[in-house]
Amino acid sequence: MIKIAFQNKDFVVCDKPAQVLSVPGREKLDVRPCLGLLLQKELKTQIYPVHRLDFEVSGLIMYALSSQAHKVSQRWFEKKEIQKKYVAVTSLQKFLHWPEGIPTDRRVISTDFDQVFNWKTRILRGKKRSFESDQGDWAETKAILKKADKNQIQWQLYPITGRSHQLRLELSRHGFPIHGDELYGSSVKYAKPGIALRAYQIDMLHISDRLGLPQTIEVEKDLV
Repeated sequence: MIKIAFQNKDFVVCDKPAQVLSVPGREKLDVRPCLGLLLQKELKTQIYPVHRLDFEVSGLIMYALSSQAHKVSQRWFEKKEIQKKYVAVTSLQKFLHWPEGIPTDRRVISTDFDQVFNWKTRILRGKKRSFESDQGDWAETKAILKKADKNQIQWQLYPITGRSHQLRLELSRHGFPIHGDELYGSSVKYAKPGIALRAYQIDMLHISDRLGLPQTIEVEKDLV
């Protein structure tokens, strides 16, 4: 379960499998496997999550190995000096999963390759999922339509902000639920564990003091 993509004295970056928690769950009786706890036991030291990935999502996740490194890394995210890149596979555009009485952006999107979209909305986190809401926090996502056939679309995604379930909600509300993501309306079974969303690159090129981190850490997209 522990697949280390990079490690130095301040940070460790892992390739998290889907269906594994990044940090312990809120409920004390949550018995799902947790990468953070396993990693802490393996390394025999306290670790601090720099960011998180949903239970259902696979890919790169970073942990700090000291409170000082963690404090520095949080400033990187606050200043948007780190960019994470995801790949997702979705259905073709449809809104059968979206209730008629709940407004959303229903503009038809063609499947031309390399179209770039900048999506903004307010997101409010509920108990199990996130929703569009005027009371929510602003979320911004850059999405690029990379490939399409008669059954599915592959997307490249850049979350500018880091709201809970941001990418999953954005794709769903535009009519493209991620394969396997029943919570956000997918009716397509995904052949692998979790959903067809993977964090495959962390870009740290614009960080002035990377504390020994490389400019880029990347793993295989490995979705289809």
